[in-house]
Amino acid sequence: MSNKIETPVPFDVDAIRADFPILSQEVYGKKLVYLDNGASAQKPRQVIDNISETYEIRYANVHRGVHYMSQTATDAMEAAREKVRAFINAGSEREVIYVRGATEGINLVAASWGRANLSAGDEIILSEMEHHSNIVPWQLIAQQTGAVIKVIPITDAGELEMEVFKGLLSDKTKMVAITHVSNALGTVVPLADIISMSHAAGALVLVDGCQAVPHLAIDMQALDADFYVFSGHKLYGPSGIGVLYGKEALLDAMPPYQGGGEMIDTVTFEGSTWADLPFKFEAGTPNIADAIGLGAAVDYVSAIGFEAIGAHENALLAYATEKLRAINSIRIIGEAPEKAAILSFLMDGVHPHDIGTILDREGVAVRTGHHCAQPVMDRYDVAATVRASFAMYNTFEEVDALAASLSKVQEIFS
Repeated sequence: MSNKIETPVPFDVDAIRADFPILSQEVYGKKLVYLDNGASAQKPRQVIDNISETYEIRYANVHRGVHYMSQTATDAMEAAREKVRAFINAGSEREVIYVRGATEGINLVAASWGRANLSAGDEIILSEMEHHSNIVPWQLIAQQTGAVIKVIPITDAGELEMEVFKGLLSDKTKMVAITHVSNALGTVVPLADIISMSHAAGALVLVDGCQAVPHLAIDMQALDADFYVFSGHKLYGPSGIGVLYGKEALLDAMPPYQGGGEMIDTVTFEGSTWADLPFKFEAGTPNIADAIGLGAAVDYVSAIGFEAIGAHENALLAYATEKLRAINSIRIIGEAPEKAAILSFLMDGVHPHDIGTILDREGVAVRTGHHCAQPVMDRYDVAATVRASFAMYNTFEEVDALAASLSKVQEIFS
């Protein structure tokens, strides 16, 4: 067995695991090894209790009531917005929009900003490694406006072809929509360079940060992205809640995405006027309890700190990569030098779904399929991969369990 790569900063993974009730259970008589964090992370008791407490002691509709319960719920929800603002270092709470998830955030920008600013012949640049949620909304708005989509290719290692990107940029480029971390490959893209080059060409940048926020410290002031989206459920928070960050001047100029209650200032049959940011983009009764729960998730992750989280996850990734490379039938897909804790791979002669099914019976949960990134699969000429995605609560022993289970797969199909 290889020597485990030590986490170089203080990190008590056992104490963290104790906060996640779901991790203590067994599956098919085997200890659960949960390695599907790229799809959705598990929730600590602090988040679960926070959501329960909201419904038990502080629930009411927000922003509209003068009574105590409404004011209490409103205060908690807006306190969570401030936590998110500080977490990503946005300039103002007005720049933090609650949405159902990153998918809705991208659709909001594509529809609202896109309809107002795109016309025939304008260009939108995407990359070959995008999640479907950062492809389809732009295709829809391109069909409506006559805009054209250009695509940055990726190398065999899973890195962006930056020279090609440079050549794609022109005065026709209006938007560059790019992932921060590939969900299918784990590649961390050179975001600072992409944003700087895009702005120099006069283009805006939207970043899909879903796979970045659980692993990396995000600073919107330093990053200078125009829009940034992420989902709560990947950040150890609730599902059904996410965040769209947008620069205030851009959001202020954009028309509403949905109409209804909460997003209005005045309504008559002759016309309506809109509420100030961020409420202009938050029509209807919001996801109150889960917004407050997202604040609790931010608190939880912030207390541990990304230096410790990153060191532990990087050590896990290095150890897992070494263990899988030792299995001679395994081919890792995507080996960029800068990666988050995601491993996608194939095994010679075995379909990914068969691998996933056998691993499941060993108690090991991984994701198989195209990972909502079919262009990535097309790039590597494969139909699907197996993806093991790690979180701060995963252990070296769980990596050993993954490797042992894969060896069983190899034995069965040999």
